[in-house]
Amino acid sequence: MTVPTSPRIETHPDILALRAHSEETTATTAAQAVEALALLCGVYLAASPWIVGFNAATNLTINNLIVGIAFACLVGGFGSAYERTHAMSWAAVGLALWTIVSPWVVAGHAFATRAVVSNVVIGAACCLIALACARMGLGRGTPGGRG
Repeated sequence: MTVPTSPRIETHPDILALRAHSEETTATTAAQAVEALALLCGVYLAASPWIVGFNAATNLTINNLIVGIAFACLVGGFGSAYERTHAMSWAAVGLALWTIVSPWVVAGHAFATRAVVSNVVIGAACCLIALACARMGLGRGTPGGRG
């Protein structure tokens, strides 16, 4: 008894259309700018304790370093494999929101005003950029549809 062979999923017309649409989306100047800004925000967040000068707050310093590296790595994958990673931009939104509240959660009341301002501003910027990445994924639809 032979098993019927099925066509490979990679050659399915819907998969090919989805990949083509993803490539078109990431090829735009706006998408590349959003990705570059997101990467820079992640690098800034990781380095912010030393740039702004609150590296004496050890817990917040470690938090910003880890979250910044995670954010940069997360958004760094969008351009190369957007068709598989655009949904992860919601995780980037979560990291951005965590950045905003982390001075109060991680450091308690032992933080400097500059740490709060830095985290709130970069957290808001990261949130807006991550939402822009998510928005690029939401506009996708079937070929000839709303996408």
